[in-house]
Amino acid sequence: MARIFRPSTTIYLLIKDILRLLHMQTLTILYLYLKRRHLVHGRRRALRHYSLLERVPSQVRHLNRLVRLSDVDCFVNFRMDRNTFGKLCKLLEDVGGLKNQKFLSIEEQVAIFLGVLAYHKKSRVVALDFLRSGETVSRYVHIVLDALLALHPLLLAKPALVDEETTDPRWKYFKGCIGALDGTYINVLVSNTDKPRYRTRKGQIATNTLAACDRHIRFIYVLPGWEGSAGDSRVLRDAVSRPHGLKVLIGNYFLCDNGYANSEGFLTPYKGVGYHLKEWAVGAQKPQNPIELFNLRHTKARNVIERAFAVLKMR
Repeated sequence: MARIFRPSTTIYLLIKDILRLLHMQTLTILYLYLKRRHLVHGRRRALRHYSLLERVPSQVRHLNRLVRLSDVDCFVNFRMDRNTFGKLCKLLEDVGGLKNQKFLSIEEQVAIFLGVLAYHKKSRVVALDFLRSGETVSRYVHIVLDALLALHPLLLAKPALVDEETTDPRWKYFKGCIGALDGTYINVLVSNTDKPRYRTRKGQIATNTLAACDRHIRFIYVLPGWEGSAGDSRVLRDAVSRPHGLKVLIGNYFLCDNGYANSEGFLTPYKGVGYHLKEWAVGAQKPQNPIELFNLRHTKARNVIERAFAVLKMR
């Protein structure tokens, strides 16, 4: 008679644990599968597919409202009226080489650029307004900027020298003067490794930008890009040594503050003597000698570059 095999209690419990474990793993896999399938179908139902034909009418209506309906909307959004906007587009096309693209006209490219520039909007905000992708906005901002830089011979004013016929009380004492020159800090965002080089003496992360303007507050030369830790004299030395940099003819000069050296082409005030306008304000002591009088007249004329920086940064 065959012998009947009777498993022990230990083997029976072991098999039972294995089956229970397999059962739990099976349920877990099934739950994850069903959950993923539900999420995928939910996303598909939530997604709304746009075609190019659906987006184009909205893009055209938005651009028409900005630049074709009224000067008020154009000025509020781009800080210029429709006539100025049209002239800018024409200059960028004829001089800057800007071209119509397959899906973006010159007007829309310039509108995207001005949307970023006028109010310092983020690319994502402009992309939502114009129904474009963030990559498209970023790319065409750089394209329009390259075209705009090609307009510098037209945009930078030709300086008018101070001559014998000048009657302006601030400038009539400086015959042959071209204008005023100074540097200003413009805050930037750089990597952590570059922050020590761009940190100014005031602790800000910025670039030291050299600019010169004439007596009518019109910029005639700009040199951006230097680190904030660079001194003003070093930036000016670089501007003068460049092949197409700042050139000053013999007999002409710029008014500068004491951050620069008093040399040919650059006239600075006397050191150790009252200079700033607040020192000569109403109720303060008036100039007592020719040196103090020169410094007073110098700072009144050179203050034009400070006003130019203030107007620029307010915009």
